[in-house]
Amino acid sequence: MDETATPEAASRLRRTDTAPARPGSDEPLTADAFARLTGQITTSISDVIDGKPEAVQSALIALLAEGHLLIEDVPGVGKTMLARALAATIDADVRRIQFTPDLLPGDVTGVSVFNPVTRHFEFTPGAVFANIVIADEINRSSPKTQSSLLEAMEERQVTIDGRTHVLPSPFLVVATQNPLEMEGTYALPEAQRDRFLLRISMGYPDPAAEALMLRQRDVVNPLDAIEPVVTGRQVTAMIAWARAVHVAPALEEYVVALAQATRSHPDIRLGASPRATLQLVRAAKVRAALDGRSYVIPDDLTTLLGPVFGHRLIANRSAAGGRAGAVVVSEALERIAASVRVPLASRV
Repeated sequence: MDETATPEAASRLRRTDTAPARPGSDEPLTADAFARLTGQITTSISDVIDGKPEAVQSALIALLAEGHLLIEDVPGVGKTMLARALAATIDADVRRIQFTPDLLPGDVTGVSVFNPVTRHFEFTPGAVFANIVIADEINRSSPKTQSSLLEAMEERQVTIDGRTHVLPSPFLVVATQNPLEMEGTYALPEAQRDRFLLRISMGYPDPAAEALMLRQRDVVNPLDAIEPVVTGRQVTAMIAWARAVHVAPALEEYVVALAQATRSHPDIRLGASPRATLQLVRAAKVRAALDGRSYVIPDDLTTLLGPVFGHRLIANRSAAGGRAGAVVVSEALERIAASVRVPLASRV
């Protein structure tokens, strides 16, 4: 068993020789500081999003795994509120793009404008040039406009008129979308969906949380009370901290087996891509770090299997039998998780 995967290694990870870093300070990040800063982010978001701890954790995983988050649900359940709450906790540049049918790709990425004084074309950055980009109702714009985010989400850059412009770091796209059954929506292209690390649903709040919302939000907007608790530099440090979490070779083989099972499953026409395999491991590392561990366990992977793989897979029409494709995919992933052998503890 690899020594980094032992409880003793986890104990060493938790020990610190320096004081926890303060928000905005340049002190080295420690395990205590990582736990405190992620706890502050979680608390701030939870003050706005009542009774949705899984959604809050997913937003934090997307941020620290250097992925992008897709929030899909019916209107009015807090999709945009979650995106704005996450953005408000970070002292960084935040832009919101309201996707509408008349939105153009240049509005997102930027355009080159001719300057009559210098007689040269000058690049005017679009709204995507920010640390956090809130793509609100992304599937209400045309597929052409949706696709303008492809290069930015994968390569952290934008190419206009043959010139490449690097995006700031950290960079995160938090997109919201309504179900395809809603009027005026366009399906996201497969390549676009594959660039999202996680897809989650908010769901309706429980009765107690909804009643509390009626009492509290009639006079005040909880977003107004959120203040940044971390800087962009601290987010970068937390990303590096989570990236150092150990993944045993046996678990790497397990992830590959899960991905290959989706590619050969009879009910799935399009299986998980290699990008999906990489992102499942990255997300599992963050989940382990949030749990205070220096190593990934199988539960990290199986818990995130649906949110990471689900939106990338396409069901066979013959297997659907009139059912929604998402239902077929979900059932197939459950069978795959149950059939692929989990590595023994001694090998992890």
